[in-house]
Amino acid sequence: MDEQGRCYLVATPIGNLEDITYRAIRILQEVDIVACEDTRNTVKLLNHYDIKAKLMSFHQHNEQMRSDYFCELIKEGKKIAIVSDAGMPGISDPGTTMVQKCIQNEIIVEVIPGPSAAISALVISGLDTSDFYFAGFLSMNKKRRKEQFEGLRFLESTIILYEAPHKIRNTLLDIKENLGEKNIAIAREMTKIHEEIFRGSISRAIDHFQQKNPRGEFVIVIEGHKKTISEELEWENISIEEHLAYYLNQNIERKETVKLIAKDRGVPKREIYEQIMKK
Repeated sequence: MDEQGRCYLVATPIGNLEDITYRAIRILQEVDIVACEDTRNTVKLLNHYDIKAKLMSFHQHNEQMRSDYFCELIKEGKKIAIVSDAGMPGISDPGTTMVQKCIQNEIIVEVIPGPSAAISALVISGLDTSDFYFAGFLSMNKKRRKEQFEGLRFLESTIILYEAPHKIRNTLLDIKENLGEKNIAIAREMTKIHEEIFRGSISRAIDHFQQKNPRGEFVIVIEGHKKTISEELEWENISIEEHLAYYLNQNIERKETVKLIAKDRGVPKREIYEQIMKK
């Protein structure tokens, strides 16, 4: 296999075309093919920087087939750049399958970092950034959606969601119903002229977006669950074994359960690990 052949994951602007790195521009100029979600969107970016590149569609409906095809081209020495319509490929966009195929075929994969709507919204939200969970787009299947909210209900991490404009109102209602009243930040049209950041309670957010017609793509940032005194005392009433079983039954890896148990009980991880090993 030609050592020069490789795959690049290239982050692209999420709204403002100036938000692209020199390295990203150079890579897009040098590669043999730019694989993109929608050629009509990507060509605007390439034209803005006078980049002449061969474009090929790469979206959820052809990702599997295209990934196999691109891997064969890379083995022949070709360079392929994967881009999404906005942001980083593989984050709620095509890209993951290609990376997996490259790993299986021992193909070099390089990431060209850049804009991310999720991280941009998080840091401007005013909510805790030290520990966060990215959930992407929630399922529209009622059963699956309910399961997702069950998993988020007692999550202490800050939660990040994506949502489309025509679904934002219903999603806010679902958040209040399933997660309760929380502080929230909602970012719309980030880095664009009409960028808007809403900060406040979920109830206020519901009122806010009932009064105006939602437009643009949304990032929702939700504060994590705050334990009540009764919840903190609950762990003291069960054994370490019961506590361990509680997390293992959720298919959480054993190593991670030790961290969670230590956090729940407010003790060092080493202490929990030693107690488990004694059993």
